[in-house]
Amino acid sequence: MEIDRLGIHDSVAAVFPPERLREFLASETHGGIDVAVIGDDGLGGVDGVVTLEHRDAFRDLEWIHSIQAGIDRFPLEALDERGVVLTNSTGIHGRSIGETVAGYLLAFARRLHDHVAAGERREWNRPEWDEAFTLSGTTACIVGTGTLGRGVADVVGSLGVRTVGVRRSPDSLPEFEEMYATETLHEAIAGPEFVVATVPLTADTEGLFDRAAFEAMAPEARFVNVARGGVVDEPALVAALESGSIAGAALDVFETEPLPESSPLWGFEEVIVTPHCGAYTRDYYRDVGEIVADNVARIERDGEFRNRVV
Repeated sequence: MEIDRLGIHDSVAAVFPPERLREFLASETHGGIDVAVIGDDGLGGVDGVVTLEHRDAFRDLEWIHSIQAGIDRFPLEALDERGVVLTNSTGIHGRSIGETVAGYLLAFARRLHDHVAAGERREWNRPEWDEAFTLSGTTACIVGTGTLGRGVADVVGSLGVRTVGVRRSPDSLPEFEEMYATETLHEAIAGPEFVVATVPLTADTEGLFDRAAFEAMAPEARFVNVARGGVVDEPALVAALESGSIAGAALDVFETEPLPESSPLWGFEEVIVTPHCGAYTRDYYRDVGEIVADNVARIERDGEFRNRVV
């Protein structure tokens, strides 16, 4: 493979300024890569692309790099048939997602979302005596123990939260105090105060959190989704919130994005909605750039791609 010129698709502007990544990659420190910011009409002049979104025209390139870890938007079989390499940005989001989830948990425990809402109304409202609590001694069941799940466990564990993991096998990991296999999901989520989804969206995880899963959770449980909207049956989640079978939710991802104004999820006092930005950080472009620059160097010496998916 030869990458004479690399394109940064302008779709990455939803996450960071593409020019920042161009400057990073073009610097001598990172290899002086021949790179340009392009739109859909500029693909003819590049051999590879760094992108947020997918375009069918990418199938004519040598290499695609996704700035996200999730790859569900890319046609994997078609890319494989065309011999197009796809890499992703797995490994860079653990800390940022972990801190986002910690923020959700602290908001629920210390009633911060209530205070923000009251402040917008200029109301001086204190919580009821038994509403606020501390995180120490609570349990979070983290479903998915990859980079995101381990990052969440590391950060919330430092706040005194007991961490339980769910993965394909029950083999232990150092970030988790207890581990369950996926087939025992309902057992794992039955007791914890927090259930956190960090799994990738696959055929096996689509709709994983359905009516039966929410019914298995404790009435005081809060559900957190920083994975993908498709791992949740959204009507089942709404029904669980309406019936009080769970206490609340913090959601960064949804079946339809942006979340429609008509969605009932906007209306719950105990639901925190964030606009799919849990991994955002001002260093995002640098983290992506390190992976891209490393792979350009590997291409030049015929090495193995880092984070190769296809």
